[in-house]
Amino acid sequence: QVQLVESGGGLVQAGGSLRLSCVASGRTSNMHAMGWFHQAPGKEREFVSTIRWVYGSTYYADSVKGRFIISKDNAKNTVYLQMNSLVPEDTAVYYCAASIRPYLSTVPADFDSWGQGTQVTVSS
Repeated sequence: QVQLVESGGGLVQAGGSLRLSCVASGRTSNMHAMGWFHQAPGKEREFVSTIRWVYGSTYYADSVKGRFIISKDNAKNTVYLQMNSLVPEDTAVYYCAASIRPYLSTVPADFDSWGQGTQVTVSS
């Protein structure tokens, strides 16, 4: 089992930036990919971005392409989400997740471990 702890959320004005971090611990050798999802009140959890842990290939939701950047630091067991040009629609709880499946996925059910979430609020 992998434990994940997110940080970096907060309140920001539209057009601003935030960087989320997620530190993994435990059986990290089993991880093949890490991802970010978000969930707004009354909505389902949605895919944001994912990165393969070894090869570094990435994938983004259309809604964040060109604005968000996912990256990783294997030595620190940490994945980051740099969020730029934020808009009010980005307001949500952001969750970090880890997958042992050897492929990139956008489906929450394909991720085995989840963090507790960090709130991101973008004011207009």
